[in-house]
Amino acid sequence: MDAVNILGISCYYHDSAAALVRDGQLVAAAEEERFNREKHYNGFPEQAIAYCLREGGIGVEELDHIAFYEKPLLKFDRILETILAEWPRSYRAWLMALPRWLTDRLHTGRDFQRRLGVDKEILYGQHHLAHAASAFLVSPFEEAAILTADGVGEWATTAWGLGRGTEIELRQELDFPHSVGLLFSAITAYLGFRVNDAEWKVMGLAPYGEPRFVDHFRRIVDVKEDGSIRLDLRYFAHTYSTRRTFNRRWERLFGQPQRRREAELTDFHRDVARSGQQMVEEIMVRMARHAQRETGLKKLCVAGGVGLNCVANWRMLREAGFDDIFIQPAAGDAGAALGTAFYIYNSVLKRARTFRMEHALWGPSFTNAEMEAVLREAGAEYERAGDEAELVERTARLIAEGKVVGWFQGRMEFGPRALGARSLLADPRRADMKDIINAKVKFREAFRPFAPAVLKEYAHEYFEMPAGMDAPYMLLVPKVRAQKRGVIPAVTHRDGTGRVQTVTAEHNRRYHAVIRAFAGLTGVPVVINTSFNVRGEPIVCTPADAYRTFVSTGIDALVMGDFIVTRKTEPVDYDAGRRRSVALEAGRRAAADVGVHT
Repeated sequence: MDAVNILGISCYYHDSAAALVRDGQLVAAAEEERFNREKHYNGFPEQAIAYCLREGGIGVEELDHIAFYEKPLLKFDRILETILAEWPRSYRAWLMALPRWLTDRLHTGRDFQRRLGVDKEILYGQHHLAHAASAFLVSPFEEAAILTADGVGEWATTAWGLGRGTEIELRQELDFPHSVGLLFSAITAYLGFRVNDAEWKVMGLAPYGEPRFVDHFRRIVDVKEDGSIRLDLRYFAHTYSTRRTFNRRWERLFGQPQRRREAELTDFHRDVARSGQQMVEEIMVRMARHAQRETGLKKLCVAGGVGLNCVANWRMLREAGFDDIFIQPAAGDAGAALGTAFYIYNSVLKRARTFRMEHALWGPSFTNAEMEAVLREAGAEYERAGDEAELVERTARLIAEGKVVGWFQGRMEFGPRALGARSLLADPRRADMKDIINAKVKFREAFRPFAPAVLKEYAHEYFEMPAGMDAPYMLLVPKVRAQKRGVIPAVTHRDGTGRVQTVTAEHNRRYHAVIRAFAGLTGVPVVINTSFNVRGEPIVCTPADAYRTFVSTGIDALVMGDFIVTRKTEPVDYDAGRRRSVALEAGRRAAADVGVHT
């Protein structure tokens, strides 16, 4: 029987991506931003598609099905109805939306055919169904409750249901304009952070504040017992504006205007972050608890952008009556490309589920020859390790000596987290390491926390989690055990938690070996793991990306494939690097699609 090749595509909102599924197995998946270097790129994922086809060794003509993750006509119906309901104050939103929809979005199928050079039918999924499929169909569960939540898809903003075998049933949806994702977008924007990019800044800032504005949030969002919400739209702008998510009434309620980007963060902002995060957690826990009661199931699958809220995820697992939880590493819109492809294969074609997502390494890899060619062209001074044991030992020693190591190995991660393929590694025992990396490498705010990567077999000794528990994607936040907080202060957040990543030799042998070697030197089986990039840029994809980032930041060493680089042959101006990262972020904002919900 010939192989069945299915290409899933997500684009035209944020985080465009492509995924290739062959005979029910994931072959490749990647976000377009990693290739074109435009963070959160939302256009057609041309290079990501080309990569997936190349990885699969096929041409576009060999695809059996091409699937888009949502229904454009249904989405346009929501946009048109909302704009007409808010006329005339929605006039500017109409001017922004109309040209885009009439020229491209309403003709998505023909546009895809033209771009791909095929006349094959384009299949349309449904936004939250694609999210649900992206979690359940690749989970280890035969049956599970499903919860999806984000800003908005076509009409739905959240949904819950259940999956059994290859079937998914979404039983209840909450529709626009009432949205926990757009509530969090409003909080993010009010605090001066970029929507659809910096929501984790709110999560990182929240532990520094007090929940003194929870009552303010209760005035603008009514939370029902089942987790469904009603936003008081007098405080929001997302029904009539593509640029703003909240309005002047919101600012009067909280007593301060929107924080300007790059302005000082005060206790007021920290308290708003804490209060807003607490509100979102309450909503998600109630939704999950309701789904558990209604389905009677003990496993939970979560997807959608809100599924990246790792604090809420941990609380859902601990408080909503579930025994286990699965959140796919690209839980946001990028992962919906994967979801719609698996939905076609498993739920439409009725093929058995044979794939379980156990790691996130689905992007491109590079040979040692390709990496060495980049180093030679750059005039780099480098060494090649004699064997893997030497490479691992030297890397661990660099980390133990207080160096920040750029770690570039194997296939790139799918999703927003660096998980041991495109990572920066450092010593968690040094309390000052967080400030060093934020200031000299990442060029970002000092409050931003770093994740602990821990050998899975020791995770329960360092974190308040059961022995043997999997947390491979940095999407759960248990407490660091009290007696270990002084041992790993650089990855212990203000509230005593850590956004943990458990690491196994089975799924990332070389990465596991480095942490094990570090433990042999220090007695601590934990390292700092943060993404290999600077603020304003996507995570590095190619060897050239990695080397450029290494020489333009305070990274001390680059370990790329079998090569070790510890000297920079170019003069480095770290202040220029900081200016570059800020300028890049400003440029991304200017170039980005301004619509947060269109």
